[in-house]
Amino acid sequence: MTNRDQFLDNARVAVVGASNNKRKFGYTIYRTLKAKDFPVVPVNPNTTTIDSDTAYPRLTDIPHDIQAAIIVVQPDKAIQAVHDAKAKGITRLWFQQGADFSEAEQLARESGIDTASGKCILMYAKPVNGIHAVHRFLVRLFGQV
Repeated sequence: MTNRDQFLDNARVAVVGASNNKRKFGYTIYRTLKAKDFPVVPVNPNTTTIDSDTAYPRLTDIPHDIQAAIIVVQPDKAIQAVHDAKAKGITRLWFQQGADFSEAEQLARESGIDTASGKCILMYAKPVNGIHAVHRFLVRLFGQV
């Protein structure tokens, strides 16, 4: 398991499930990380651009190195994302909270990929502010939200 506080450090990060739909968490994660100047790359097979950035259908289609990826898709699609991450040489995967990614996470670990899960990535994207700062404080205080 990767250190959550260091997941985004010095990494170009793909957001698998990035979206133009404001109701989707993939939209919130991508836009928030981009606004915080993280080097993010959108991955979505259903569009060619997200927030005016080139979107790639799969991790393996990204033409430059990627060190980490955040998985914000349905669990059945996460399995393919893990296979693509392994093929791309990605060393860290974050499985966004809210779905049962246990099968994909196990596959990632068996493939030698560090994983993080069970928490929202935005609680660890510095500077942490707003509701995510409150959640992070509660996790540190009580161990859970």
